[in-house]
Amino acid sequence: MPDATSALLEDLAARGLTIAVAESLTGGALTAELTRPAGASRVVLGGAVVYATELKHTLAGVDAALLAERGPVDPDVALALARGIRERLAVGTRPADLGIATTGVAGPDEQDGKPVGLVYIGYATADSADVTTLLLEGDRAAIRARSVSEAVDGIRRFLSRYSSTN
Repeated sequence: MPDATSALLEDLAARGLTIAVAESLTGGALTAELTRPAGASRVVLGGAVVYATELKHTLAGVDAALLAERGPVDPDVALALARGIRERLAVGTRPADLGIATTGVAGPDEQDGKPVGLVYIGYATADSADVTTLLLEGDRAAIRARSVSEAVDGIRRFLSRYSSTN
């Protein structure tokens, strides 16, 4: 039986869908997980680690005013990251079919009044977008690892809702 990531990639490949990733708190771990199984290149276009707030704007296209007003740990920022990376990691003129983004506070200290363990995962297609809010417990490594596994599971849930409306 394939693991969750392998099964997800097989599902995406069967649908002919591609994915692009923007990561903040996971620092590349989600893209590493998505590219771990053989054959991932059929689906995963790439990922960008946008750890610094400014890079969320310059690399992923998040509106600078939104970042200034809300800070980097915000559900609307997660959605903007997912939408932006989907458009920016295009092959030729074709953007990725799905953008996914992670932002949050892995700790050990709160950030801008946001508690350790608060995580937002954004998902976006051309026609649909959603965000998942998590409040995770544990140390920094545990929060980051759980964010990755929740994102993989979240992609599957998002796609099931997306495919039922399209």
